[in-house]
This record gives sequence, C-alpha cells and structure tokens, in this order.
Amino acid sequence: MLQLTPGQLRAEFPIFERCTYLNSCSLGALSRRSRARVNAYLDLWDTRGASAWYDTWWAALEELRARYGQLLGAAPGSVALHPNVSSALGVVASALDYNSRPRVVVTSLDFPTIGYQWMAKAREGVEVVVLESPDGVGVPLEMYERAVDRRTALVATSHVFFTSGAIQDAGAISAIAHRAGALCLVDGYQAAGQLPVDVRALDVDFYLGGGLKWLLGGTGVAFLYARPDLLAALRPSVTGWFAHREQFKFDPRAFEFHDDARRLEAGTPPLMPVYAQLGGLDVIEELGVPAIRAATAALTEDLIASALAQGLRPRVAPRPEERSAIVMLPSDDPHTDVRRLAEAGFIVDARPGHVRVSPYFYNLPDDHRALLECLTHGR
Repeated sequence: MLQLTPGQLRAEFPIFERCTYLNSCSLGALSRRSRARVNAYLDLWDTRGASAWYDTWWAALEELRARYGQLLGAAPGSVALHPNVSSALGVVASALDYNSRPRVVVTSLDFPTIGYQWMAKAREGVEVVVLESPDGVGVPLEMYERAVDRRTALVATSHVFFTSGAIQDAGAISAIAHRAGALCLVDGYQAAGQLPVDVRALDVDFYLGGGLKWLLGGTGVAFLYARPDLLAALRPSVTGWFAHREQFKFDPRAFEFHDDARRLEAGTPPLMPVYAQLGGLDVIEELGVPAIRAATAALTEDLIASALAQGLRPRVAPRPEERSAIVMLPSDDPHTDVRRLAEAGFIVDARPGHVRVSPYFYNLPDDHRALLECLTHGR
C-alpha cells in the first residue's frame, strides 16, 4: 500500500536532484534499489564468475518469472523472459498457423513493432489488417467486431496506446477474437506497473511487456505471458537453448520443448537487466499497483485540468477511467519544445504534433504546473 507521499518517495530516485522528470512512459526513473541490485550482480560477476550461475543467477531468473506472473495474476509457469518485446513477438508469430487463418488485426495506434512482426511475413501469405483510429485517440470496439472473422488468426493490439494514453478494454477485444475462433495478443508495455492487470480476468491468450517504462527496470528485460492451456500446442520455429527441456544435455541431435512457458524463451537472458528489474519490482510491490494507479490518476487529471486552464487542448481519452498517465499536449514543433524544456530542467518527450508528458507516483502537481508555465511562456 502507498504510505509515503510522492515527495517523500523522491529520495529513492536521484534523478529528481537534477531535474523534473515527467517521462516515465519512455523510461522509468532509476531507483536506488535497482542500482543496488545491479551492483550486487557486478560483485558476483567479479568475485565468482561463472560459478554464480547455478546457485544464484539461475534463481534470479526464476524469481523474475514468478514475480512477473504475480504482477499479472498469471498461473505459475506461464511467463517467459525475453530481452525485448520484439523478441517475444517473433516467438509468438513463429508458433501460429496461418494456412486457414492468414489475417492478423492490428491498429494504427499500436507501437509499430506489433504490425511489423506480421508485415514481415507477407511472403508467407500473412495479411495485416490495420484498423484506423477515427480520432487519433482510440479504436471503437465495433471496428474490431467488423474486422475479425473466420480468416483471422490473431488480434494483436495494445492495452494502453503509446500514441494517446487511452486504455483499451482488453477483455472485450479478447472476447471478440475468441467468438471468431481467433487468438488475442495484448501489448501491455504501457500498462503493466501503472495499471492493475489480471490476465486471467481479461482472458487474453498472450500478454507482453517489459521493464523499460512503468516497471522501473530499464532496458533489456521483457516478459511474455501465454495462456497455460495453449502452451502444449505452441511449437515456435524461432527458439533457442533456453526453450529446451533438458538444455544442459547439450545434445545437438534432439530438441524437446519445455512443458511450461520457458518453451517460448530463446537464448541466454541478460542478467544485469534482470537484476535491475528485480530492484524496480521491489518498489512497485511495496507501494502496490492499485495505490500507484490511484496516485498517478489523480496527477493525470490535475495535469489535464492545468493544461486546459493554460489554453491547451490535450489529446486524451474522453473519460477519466479510459485515461492512463500519458498526456499529449499539442505543439507545432514538439522537438524544439522538448529541447527548450530540457534546458529548463524538465524531461518530457516529443511525438508527432505533441509534447508527451507522463507523470508517475513520484511526481507532484507542482512538477507539471511548472512545466506548463515554461511550455506556454516560450510560445
């Protein structure tokens, strides 16, 4: 449960000693706990070398799989580790049968790597259907209803759109896919950590995300959840030695998949990011995702109200319950605005036509009010 105020929490994130950080949807701030975990990994590497693998680093991998699973409400053994979402998508894409169902449905608001994964399979007969957002904020469920049919292998879309911060009804999208006999993959990179997630309640087939943003784990670590009853049928052609049930036999003549979600892994996971992510999860779990959501939602609504008071028109979902902590502020020259704000000590990001601001639980209302004053004063 969140017991400390955001101001008290800043001591855990040294970046606030140097600037006002409002860019968690691009990269979560580094915590002292993540730094300490990484230092512990480096100490092990220095003092023990490869002997740390079997009694320490192997356990760290299993700990991270389990803690990701707890975060997602997932069954034990249903989460695999990857260095990034593109790697995880490649494994999923290679495990599906497109012979009778050649279509994959995505949207124009998803992070492009989702669509790219299946566009690259065009020579295999895969057809990507892109649902165009009518307002640049969301995609109505009716559009999914019309697009998904018996030719659809998969609906692959976002829980939270990186382009607008709008929260999709992932459970309803999954139900639409399942009614047509299709599978549903949800990219939760912009959701997990800032929103409560229960993959079993959502009834999704795959759910992906990683440490880079709201999970405070930095680069190089991601997760792939697969519905347990699907696992036995998933035999990806993109694979590696961590997917082998008896990988330490080192037998080059035979390959047998793990029974659990490790069958969806590939090569050796990067250990330093694993340790950084464990430190980030220490913070997330101590505060609790429901409390993080409540604190961050309040900051988001205050940011939107303050922007409106300054004469700006944020591009956000129409209802508060559909909004995540991503607020798009219109800008004629967002890259110039972002550089000018950085010179003044405010770290945000640029997207086409907008300055993107993303408060998190460690922010204060004064952070974005000062940013807005700086942003509008320079125009």
